[in-house]
Amino acid sequence: MISCIMGGLNRRRNSLEQNEKGFTLIELLVVVIIIGILAAIAIPVYLGIQNNAKDSAVKSDVANAKTAIAAYATDNNGALPASLGALPSKYGYVAPAGTGGNYTSATGLPTLTFTGSAFCIIATAVTGTKIGASDISGIVSSGTTACSAGGVLTP
Repeated sequence: MISCIMGGLNRRRNSLEQNEKGFTLIELLVVVIIIGILAAIAIPVYLGIQNNAKDSAVKSDVANAKTAIAAYATDNNGALPASLGALPSKYGYVAPAGTGGNYTSATGLPTLTFTGSAFCIIATAVTGTKIGASDISGIVSSGTTACSAGGVLTP
């Protein structure tokens, strides 16, 4: 009885192995096309997220510089520092390295412009976005290109 069942199982296994041939070329091609479509959608989204993160990091640097300048001016009877590099570290601002990272180059680093007792900071992110802040506007904004004579950010 057991040999009869074993023989039936062996015949069934042999017939299944003969009929199985794997995936067809068309099935594999469809899978490759689907993966290609998913990659075409995902890669630009990922790059956009990276660019937003780099812009946000530069905004943070500009906001930190603005806060450090305000603290410096408070401690020094309204006097402003000669440059961002002249800010003592006790005010919490550390100048970014400049090359690579979030900035286009050393020229894209935050720069400080003074007009009397007003100041304006402009930085260029590696994405090309210019980001600025001033003591007059009180905000950090994207898309600014320069500081006007009165320390106001101009688009």
